[in-house]
Amino acid sequence: MDLCAATARELAGLIRARACSTREVVAAHLARIERANPALNAIVTLCPQPALARADALDRAILEGGPVGPLHGLPIAHKDLVETRGLRTTYGSLLCQDLVPAHDHLLVERARAAGAVVVGKTNTPEFGLGSQTHNRLFGATRNPYDPTRTCGGSSGGAAVALAAGMLPIADGSDMGGSLRNPASFCNVVGLRPSPGRVPDIPTPAAWFDLSVLGPMARTVDDAALLLAALAGPDLRSPRALPEPGAHFDRDLGRDLRGVRVAFGLDRGGLPFEPEVLACFRAQRPLLERLGCVVEDDEPDLTDADRVFRILRGWHLAQTLGQLVLDDDERVAPMVRENVAYGRTVTASDLAWAEAHRSALVERAGAFFARHEFWVLPVSQVLPFDVGTPWVKDIAGEPMPDYLGWMRSCSAVSTLALPALAVPAGFSPTGLPVGIQIVGRPRDDLGVLQLGRAFEEANGAGGRRPTLG
Repeated sequence: MDLCAATARELAGLIRARACSTREVVAAHLARIERANPALNAIVTLCPQPALARADALDRAILEGGPVGPLHGLPIAHKDLVETRGLRTTYGSLLCQDLVPAHDHLLVERARAAGAVVVGKTNTPEFGLGSQTHNRLFGATRNPYDPTRTCGGSSGGAAVALAAGMLPIADGSDMGGSLRNPASFCNVVGLRPSPGRVPDIPTPAAWFDLSVLGPMARTVDDAALLLAALAGPDLRSPRALPEPGAHFDRDLGRDLRGVRVAFGLDRGGLPFEPEVLACFRAQRPLLERLGCVVEDDEPDLTDADRVFRILRGWHLAQTLGQLVLDDDERVAPMVRENVAYGRTVTASDLAWAEAHRSALVERAGAFFARHEFWVLPVSQVLPFDVGTPWVKDIAGEPMPDYLGWMRSCSAVSTLALPALAVPAGFSPTGLPVGIQIVGRPRDDLGVLQLGRAFEEANGAGGRRPTLG
């Protein structure tokens, strides 16, 4: 059996049944990393010996009848924005290239407590800014379906590692699409959970909810498994949701007959590449075969783009303003420009953004009173050339800046709703395309249920890349 092709749930079952050891599972994934990572550059820091030592300890625990967590023995690599005690965390920046934290982020603590084995860190653009995973410290991460193309970002290293069989589970973060875009570009699953579902501790911005942490995997069931380990309340987080993580560790099967689904074609006139729209339109009959009542509709997202820009800019100035200086050549110009814009955001700008975001959420509430789910494309484009920093034109429409091509995701972020990216198909040239399932407030379970049913009926997620 190819352990690197098995699902996370299959691997966990094999380990519990003693059909294979944690060491065998970890060693197999380390071997895959050694073979596949040099060409793809998904994992930027590797810790094989500590991982194997941890695997041996977990195997002894099984033999001694000790407790077995839901992730027992599963290899994981954490996004290089997430602090890991004793393991380099660079944020993809030359400023932090030698940083070794003395603490673990809560996400890392919870994954470890659930039995996961840390094998390293996954690549991200500098400070996670942008949906093209490249930085001057480690270089670009390449798409395993076509290494001349980007993998998206900012959780691009995680998506590539999953698609290439280097990991069975991975984590990421998402402000404007950073879990969803790379999942779509790499034919894997990425869940942007409801804000507060996975507490962000430590953080200098406890109330900020545009950015969330979440799971990535090759299947929806595996994403739910990881979410179950990462989710749950924490008294240090004022936004943490009360449901325990175990709420998501269940059979996701559901009768979808009569479930109302809005099929949003273009999110208010956004441009999309024709291949993306062709794949998206082909999914409507599939949803109808699942029993869903599918209607053409989408929420009114007027002002969402400006709201996102203002709140994002203010947040970057708050969190990076003391670190990123306007004249520091160690920092990429795009990062400096984004922080500089954030410093121009005024109290009046914030007041406008909060008022108009409130109106957005109110309109979305009326929309979701009519529909349980909203389905739309994840990305506006196919994976583009890995040497292109950002898409400057879509279907003949110029993009104003590097945020312009991500609006199919970033506008959704302003609504504070759970959103799941699921593989939907491939372009005629073999590039992955995903769909985005958006649910009602805090209905992470619902989007996982519809996502699993769609995934099973569609089958595109089973098409893995051919590695050299």
